[in-house]
Amino acid sequence: MAIYHLEAKMVSRGAGRSAVAASAYLSCSRMLNEYDGVQHDYTRKQGLVWQAVFLPDMAPVEWQDREKLWNAVEETEKTKDSRLAREFVAALPIELSRQQQIALLQKFVREQFVAEGMCADVAVHDTDGHNPHAHILLTVRPLTETGAWQYKTEKEYLCVKGGEERGFTAAEFKSAQAEGWEKQYQYKVDKKKVYMAPSQAEKCGYERVSKYPKSTKYGRQNPISARWNSEEHLLVWREAWATAANRCLELAGHAERIDHRSHAARGLEERPTVHEGVAAQALERRGILSDRCELNRQIKADNALLRELKAELKKLSDLVVHTVSAVAERLEKLRGRVLIFCYQLSHIRAGRERYQDALHVYRPQMARYNGLVRQIKDKSRERK
Repeated sequence: MAIYHLEAKMVSRGAGRSAVAASAYLSCSRMLNEYDGVQHDYTRKQGLVWQAVFLPDMAPVEWQDREKLWNAVEETEKTKDSRLAREFVAALPIELSRQQQIALLQKFVREQFVAEGMCADVAVHDTDGHNPHAHILLTVRPLTETGAWQYKTEKEYLCVKGGEERGFTAAEFKSAQAEGWEKQYQYKVDKKKVYMAPSQAEKCGYERVSKYPKSTKYGRQNPISARWNSEEHLLVWREAWATAANRCLELAGHAERIDHRSHAARGLEERPTVHEGVAAQALERRGILSDRCELNRQIKADNALLRELKAELKKLSDLVVHTVSAVAERLEKLRGRVLIFCYQLSHIRAGRERYQDALHVYRPQMARYNGLVRQIKDKSRERK
């Protein structure tokens, strides 16, 4: 059945990866990385179903050749730990036909990535016919209107003016300098190195010890790159994939739906399974137990036990509900009888009080009557 899986990861030189190698893998092709001269050959890899390159309007047309595209990325990134590309791996709903899966993927890539200005290298893999998934390789550096690469981060100089410190880029500093802002350099003050403006250092006669001005540690990030790299935008992409897949499932007449939220966010008590991966499944097919597969089996057994316990608890709850309603009905009847009995007792108690008041009135007369009766009896005995 349809499952939600959208894994996001970075292709970085710092992790020993290459954008050219990642593209060669997803397209099952042979490509030469001109940055380090390594040729990556994945022509023997099986399971490639469909592949395409999507470019925004400002990108050069020759980048339709994925080898030229990713070599251009490798050439632009200079540092040994540069982030070269962003990769998404998405599970395609198995209920959809192949044409529907590809149409879903194309629409999602164009709306969410190409419309933002990214170049996208996309492929669909399905080795055994039961695990259709898409690889989406995206550029991380924005493009200008002429198709040139923009900066990801720009150096930001910390300048001072009247005791206030503020950051300026190289382009901003030209106008800020006219307003009196100065860069700060290191000067030797006694045995310490202190950052200060050149005008202040000249007054005190300090000697400059470094030609590099004071700047922020990481510089100022491109606002477009900052949005692409934010956690909030990743959540937007995850939700957009679930929405697009559910829309296609609905149009195709399927009742299955996927949800991008976690079990905790959805209020589910069951534990989620972990991603097994091809390596773990290959071990299992060879009869070797994999830790990930064994963990998933335990999680599934725990979830089955949890569902069984919840079903038993529901039965007990229903029984208690029915029992409580019957007990409550009987208690209500008994309560009505008790109320009537209490009313009768109160009525009898009021009548008793009235009778006692009447007895207080008639008691002297009764005593006199009893005395007369005794006298009559005594006279009758005497006469006899």
